[in-house]
Amino acid sequence: MVEIVLPNDANLHCAALGGRVMHWIDMCAAIAAMRFSGRPMVTASVDELHFLGSVRLGEMAVLRGEVTQAWKSSVEVEVHVDAEDMLQGTRRPTTAAFLTFVAVDDAGHPAPVPPIHLISPSQKKRAREADERRERRLVSRRRIREGLGLEP
Repeated sequence: MVEIVLPNDANLHCAALGGRVMHWIDMCAAIAAMRFSGRPMVTASVDELHFLGSVRLGEMAVLRGEVTQAWKSSVEVEVHVDAEDMLQGTRRPTTAAFLTFVAVDDAGHPAPVPPIHLISPSQKKRAREADERRERRLVSRRRIREGLGLEP
């Protein structure tokens, strides 16, 4: 996915607003999740969102999303954002994030997703790392729900 940073997308430092980049990341990840599952998906969590640099006014934000793991009704998507100077033809990494999406049926209830087919050793390693992040997310989710007085 590619977006050009226009004045309406930029902050006082002539760089893309963090919230705008977050929106682009969510959209890119949603597309990857829906293409993978063939179902409507909703964002369940965003974690490990790291701004490593900025996309400047007039540059392109080039986003790449990839499903790293699939569970019963959810998937994790990793998104990387690069800034591209169109005139120079150069790119530099700016942002990385992991997002979790849940498939939903027509009534809005969780629905099954297909299994992921892991072939390469690097894909298998990324899937194991996704499983570890999922465990941390579930613990964090329980703590948040308890803190809000919600049922576990």
